[in-house]
Amino acid sequence: MYRFLLTPRWLGYLALTLVAAAVMVFLGNWQLDRYRGRTAVNERIDAGATMAPVPLPDALPAPTAGPGSTGPAPAERITWTKVTATGRYDTSNIVLVRGRTVDSEVGFEVLTPLVLADGSAVLVDRGWIPPVPGGSATVQPQVPAAPTGDVTVTGRVVASESGGGAVDRRDGKLETRRISIPRIAKQLPYPVAGGYVLLDQQTPAADPAFQAVPIGHTNNWQNFGYVVQWWLFAAMSIFGYGWVARREARRAAGLGKPRPPVDRAAEPASSASA
Repeated sequence: MYRFLLTPRWLGYLALTLVAAAVMVFLGNWQLDRYRGRTAVNERIDAGATMAPVPLPDALPAPTAGPGSTGPAPAERITWTKVTATGRYDTSNIVLVRGRTVDSEVGFEVLTPLVLADGSAVLVDRGWIPPVPGGSATVQPQVPAAPTGDVTVTGRVVASESGGGAVDRRDGKLETRRISIPRIAKQLPYPVAGGYVLLDQQTPAADPAFQAVPIGHTNNWQNFGYVVQWWLFAAMSIFGYGWVARREARRAAGLGKPRPPVDRAAEPASSASA
């Protein structure tokens, strides 16, 4: 019944089905890797919220080159680790990161270099502030003054953002759209750590005008849904090939032909009507 499966046409159908199923399994495995990676990020975020802070050098190696250079980027397993550092804010090189959204409002994140005892610095994201009321998104807001003297910060290690764009200086402040540490570091007179610190706490206390930048968990369950989807499609393609082959085999054997309609008019009269 199934010898027809060895014909060139059906062998072609089989090859096409297997290739399609293999591609779908590959896509499912790729989404599974993304699910695992995003799950690990969420776990690091949760762990960073409750862990005791570690000294900054334990998470971010100090830069070793000259001014304007950037230290090594934090390892993936280090991101969102809670750290603490003490230094002095360099208020002459405040960085305004425009186009940042908090609670559906577009404003600015304010980064300020914290100069450490060894002469290097780490960028500290002090928080988010709204735009000037009635002004455009490009109007510089009034930035709360940073504490003078020694400042101790506690926050999470965040990796440099990809992309970038220009880092411009306007009215005494640097402006950018992305927190690209290598680009920002070129505008600064000291070496800069390869990751930045998203502020949780500060001594002396931070100005209440700052709003904490929320840390959003990644949507890992969306990737898990894609895993199920692609693997289900792969199984359905194999099942569909088998179903079509079985139907063809039954048709060839005459098992799938519909019965002809019965002509009631040609039937002999029953004894009951005689």
